[in-house]
Amino acid sequence: MAHTLPRLPIFEAITRHDPNRTAVVHSLSGRSFTYGNLVQDVVDAKQRLRQESRGASLEGERIAFLIENSYDYVVTLLAVIANHGIAVPLSPAFPASELRYIIDQSQSMMLLSSSKFQSKAEDVVSGDLELKPIFNMIQKRLEGSANSTPVALEDCASTSAGMMLYTSGTTSRPKGVLLPLSALTAQCLSLLQAWNYSTTDRLLHVLPLHHIHGTVNALLTPLFAGSTTEFLFPFSVEAAWSRLAAPFLPVQTIDHQPKPALKPKITFFTVVPTIYNRLMLAHPELSEDLQKASREAISPKNLRLNISGSAALPTPTKAAWTELSGGNVLLERYGMTEVGMALSCGLDNSDRVDGSVGWPLPFVEARLVDSDTGEVICEGKEVDAQGRERLGEIQLRGPTVFKEYWRNPDATESEFTADEDGKGRWFKTGDVAVRRSVDGAGVGKSGDWARGKMFFIQGRKSADIIKTGGEKVSALEVEREMLSLPEVAECAVVALPSGNWGQKVAAVVVLSEKGKTGGRRGKGWGPMDMRRALKEKLANYKIPQEMRVVGHIPRNAMGKINKKELVKEIMDRQLTESLQRSPRLDPKTEV
Repeated sequence: MAHTLPRLPIFEAITRHDPNRTAVVHSLSGRSFTYGNLVQDVVDAKQRLRQESRGASLEGERIAFLIENSYDYVVTLLAVIANHGIAVPLSPAFPASELRYIIDQSQSMMLLSSSKFQSKAEDVVSGDLELKPIFNMIQKRLEGSANSTPVALEDCASTSAGMMLYTSGTTSRPKGVLLPLSALTAQCLSLLQAWNYSTTDRLLHVLPLHHIHGTVNALLTPLFAGSTTEFLFPFSVEAAWSRLAAPFLPVQTIDHQPKPALKPKITFFTVVPTIYNRLMLAHPELSEDLQKASREAISPKNLRLNISGSAALPTPTKAAWTELSGGNVLLERYGMTEVGMALSCGLDNSDRVDGSVGWPLPFVEARLVDSDTGEVICEGKEVDAQGRERLGEIQLRGPTVFKEYWRNPDATESEFTADEDGKGRWFKTGDVAVRRSVDGAGVGKSGDWARGKMFFIQGRKSADIIKTGGEKVSALEVEREMLSLPEVAECAVVALPSGNWGQKVAAVVVLSEKGKTGGRRGKGWGPMDMRRALKEKLANYKIPQEMRVVGHIPRNAMGKINKKELVKEIMDRQLTESLQRSPRLDPKTEV
C-alpha cells in the first residue's frame, strides 16, 4: 500500500518537484537532502507522530517543537501539517519560563525536540507528569539514498492544519497568532508572484524560524517554488561572508588540474537591517581574496534578490550595500505575524524607492484610515486643506490575514473592524503610513500589482507618531536622517511627555568612532551638534530636543526595538540627571 499525504497545496508542490533536486542543505556540515528525501521523511514522521499520539486524533491539536534551523525543522513542520495539526515552533533562545508559557497558552498536546535541545526541553516540562518531550523523531534519508516508496496524495476535508506563531509581546504577554494553512498558502502564492522564486534559486537562510519572515518568506515559499534552502546555523558574520564568497574564490589546482568550486552561488538573501550592517562592518576585516569574492557574490549578476525587512531600513545602510555590491539595491517590504507580507517594493530597481515599502502584494487589500478622524483616505485625498500629508493607519484584508488570537477573543475583536461592505473585516495593523506618487515608480515595471502611489511607513501608531506642539512627527523619518550622519552609528527616536508641547522628540544615540571625538572643543558629539547637523534636513519641530548617548540599544531577534521599554529604562533617568547637560530647547526655535 502506498504511503500517503493529504492533498494540500504544499504537498502537491513538493511531490511535483524533481525528486533529485536539492531541497535543504545544512551549510556548515554540507549535508544535503533532496525533494525525494523530503517527501519520504515527511511521510515517515507523519506516521511516527500518529504513533506517539497513542491513537488520539491530531486534527487541530497544537504540536510544539524545539528544533534548530535544520532539515529536521522542515520535516517536523510538514509532518504536523500532514496530520492536520497546528505547528507551534519555539525559539531556542527563549528562557524555559517563556517557552512554558507558550506551551501552556497554546494548550500543546506534544513537545518535540531535537537532541541538541534535550536539556532545555526537559527543563521546560519539569514537574509535568503528562507532557514529556519526544526526542529525535526524524529518521533522515541522506541525499542519494535509495529504497523510496511511492507516495500518493489523498483527498481530505479537514481545514484544521496551520501554524501558531507568537507575537513579540512588546505591550503585553505574547499572543498566539493562529495562521490557518489557507492563509499560509495565500501568503506563499502572493510572494511567488511578486518575487519570482524559481527552481534555480538558492536561499541562504540565517533567520529565526519562530517568526513569519524566516518561516514563510525563506522556507515555505521556496518549498512551493522548488528552490533550495541552505541553512547557515549557527549564524556568524564570518561564516556568512565565507559561504557567499565560496563559489568565487580563486580556483585551486590539484596536480595542475582545476578544482571546481565546492558550493553553488547564493541567489536570494533576505535578512534584517542589523545583519546587513554587521556584514558591512566586518567586510574590511576580511582577507583580500574574500573581499573580492564576496563583492562578486553579492553583485546583481549573481545575487538575484536581496531583501530587507522586519525593521525599518536606514537609507545609509541601503546606499552602502548598493555601493559594496556594485549596484544591488535592497528591496524593502512590510509585513507582520498576523498577515505575512502585505506590502512590497518591486523587482525593478525603479520600484525600490528609499523609505518606501511599495504597494499591496497580490491578494492583499490595503487602505489608510485617518488617525484623527477615522475617515478612509481615498485615492486623491492624501493631502489635507493645508497641504499636509494625511497620516493613516494601515488596514488590511484578504486571504493572507490570520484567523484569530488563540484563546483571546477580546484581542481578536478589538483588532478587526466591522464588516462594513459585506466583503470582510479589516485588520487594524497599528502602523501608520502616508501614500504618495513617486516619479518613475509604480508604472507596472514590476508587475500589475506594483502600480500607483506608494506607501511610506511612519511608524507604530502608539510609539512612532509623536505629537508635539500640534504637529505630527514620524520617529522613523527622524531616525533615517540621523543615521545619515557620520557621527551616529545607531539611534532610536522616542516621545517624552512635555507639559508645554504635549510630547517632545528625544533621541537615544550610539555614537560612531567619529562621533566619540567629533564634537565641539574636542569633546564628544552632543545635543547642539546634533541639532546643527539636522537643521538642513528636518523642520525645527522634528529635531530632537533631548539626546542620550548609550553604548548599546537593545533589540530583539528581528532587529526591532521596544521603544516603551527604552523610554522606561533609559530616558526616565532624566528625573535624576540632566541629559548630556543639554539645554531645554523650544522645538520652534531656530538653531
